[in-house]
Amino acid sequence: MSSYIPETAPFNEQQRAWLNGFFAGLTGIQESAGGSVATAMAAGLPSAEAPVEEEEDFPWHDDSLPIVDRMELAEGKPLDRKLMAAMAQLDCGSCGYICQTYSEAIASGEEPNVSLCSPGGKETKQMIKKLLAEAGDSVKASTNGNGSATNGVATNGAAAWSRKNPYSANLIESRPLNQEGSAKDTRHVAIDLVGSGIKYEVGDALGIYPTNCSDLCTQIIDRLAADSHVKVATPQGNTKPLLEALQEDCCLKDPSDELLELLVGRTPNADAQATLNHLLAEGVPEGFDVLDVLEVAGESTITATEFIECLDPLNPRLYSIASSMKAVGDQVHLTVGKVIYEREGRVRKGVASTMLADRVGTGESMRVFVQPNHGGFTVPADENAPMIMVGPGTGIAPFVAFLQERAARQSPGDNWLFFGDQHEAYDFLYESELTDYVHSGVLSRLDTAFSRDGDTKVYVQDRMRENAAELWAWLNRGAHFYVCGDATRMAADVERALLHIITQEGGMTEDEGKAYLKTMTSEKRYVRDVY
Repeated sequence: MSSYIPETAPFNEQQRAWLNGFFAGLTGIQESAGGSVATAMAAGLPSAEAPVEEEEDFPWHDDSLPIVDRMELAEGKPLDRKLMAAMAQLDCGSCGYICQTYSEAIASGEEPNVSLCSPGGKETKQMIKKLLAEAGDSVKASTNGNGSATNGVATNGAAAWSRKNPYSANLIESRPLNQEGSAKDTRHVAIDLVGSGIKYEVGDALGIYPTNCSDLCTQIIDRLAADSHVKVATPQGNTKPLLEALQEDCCLKDPSDELLELLVGRTPNADAQATLNHLLAEGVPEGFDVLDVLEVAGESTITATEFIECLDPLNPRLYSIASSMKAVGDQVHLTVGKVIYEREGRVRKGVASTMLADRVGTGESMRVFVQPNHGGFTVPADENAPMIMVGPGTGIAPFVAFLQERAARQSPGDNWLFFGDQHEAYDFLYESELTDYVHSGVLSRLDTAFSRDGDTKVYVQDRMRENAAELWAWLNRGAHFYVCGDATRMAADVERALLHIITQEGGMTEDEGKAYLKTMTSEKRYVRDVY
């Protein structure tokens, strides 16, 4: 057998076999089944005679890049890839897809709603609209009458619970997790799935269709001087009384450009027009909602129908599932932080979190569906593989599920959790459960960071650095590294700490460390569920 790679070349046996096979293929040399090509194939390596299709590269798929840079990287690409570059690049699933599949659904015409990328906000929505306007008539539906598929669930045939066909599930409990004296209100929410046939895996998310606070809806109707019983067409195409449509179908959190433009033309006040035009150009401030816009406009002449036509649909909220069906049966558990604050003299409420904490009682129903996990965000297939989990605050949710799953399977792999919050005395979520897991050996290590308990604020990334040598040792043992929680600050800080540990403990340059982290990502050993 001919050999093209010298024995002294810096390759191992499998690499040398693959390269010999590759060059043999280039020169047309035929080798026997016992030759280098067969050796390479037996080793699971690609060969010249068994080409492997390369995975498409998405250079814009980096949440640290501003949208301008992402769009430059997608210049000259097909429409669906340009649309993908406009997304927030988190693959968080809040839209019911991941960035790639959402952009493909929009480009094909299967998904008409362009406002689903909540992390991307207004700049993503505006860019999508711009790209679609430039594409013009080339964007057409491609379902050919065969029924579309929603998140991998076919809509033809027997009904299946999905984003477009949610299940009406009853609340079992909404139990406070924080102790008295905490500045937070975090709930353990349990929902009944008995009789639904719904199954989920750890790492999945639960989609919940919320309802808007009736007080807010009434204030909006009063500001419009409208009749709450007048029939209107909802963004979903149904006809309902105005109050019911506002409660169930319309997004009241983020004012659309269409609403701002309508009000600019209908308000007689020059100052109001100037303010509305400024909001159109610069975007609305964080927390600025539809009622705020109506109050800025002051006296204006718009009908209830015109108003509803300018509102985006009320989208479901996704929550990381905090349970394993092996432990809780036909229930699904969530960890929900109630959002409530005051701004401009008015109390603002998170639409889904306050619904789960205050507005839905035990035995009352809500519409839900399961959003499958993406990118390998689940326990390792290898029961012996170690897990390192970083989940401060409500980011602990999926890791409660992971630990339940590993306990139920009696998986021998080690498990290490980094958890953080404000105060240990008030905010140690699931403290008793985690302590039990430590005592039983399911949780090999538990490191906590309570940022408000000392003179110096300490966070989970600080605990990682303090344990750099051991964390690196776990990675060398093949540990899977998971992060769940806030994408804006926490996840970025954790990634910087992880990269620092890899380069410092591994004796690598920064570029080598980034390559190591990229390899972990491609192997689904570094996985994030961030939002």
